[in-house]
Amino acid sequence: MQCANVVLLQSDPRIAQTLAALLSNSFHQVHVANSVDELRNAAVKYRPDAIVLDLESASLAEVENLKKEFDGVRVICNHRVADEEMWTRTLSIGADDCCPSSDMRGILSSAVRESQITRHIAA
Repeated sequence: MQCANVVLLQSDPRIAQTLAALLSNSFHQVHVANSVDELRNAAVKYRPDAIVLDLESASLAEVENLKKEFDGVRVICNHRVADEEMWTRTLSIGADDCCPSSDMRGILSSAVRESQITRHIAA
């Protein structure tokens, strides 16, 4: 079962391309943004089930604002450095999960799992 939409913002174009291809197997539409403003506009337009966001592309304040602005949309963060303190702060401000950028399967699993949970609760 495919989820509806996901919006993606990554600092590394290669990671963005790889994640977009991987996510397209589980989401009906994958929208790749090049900035937080573009991500926000895409989220308004496409109403995604999930947002996958590189912490090198957005500040913690922006992550927190996205969670407030898009209530019910799961925000999955990633970063190239496995920094437990940063991840703890990220989760404490509302991110639904945080994964290493190299863990493509973990990011996919988290985005899909979170989206399915949300749709199940809404039903």
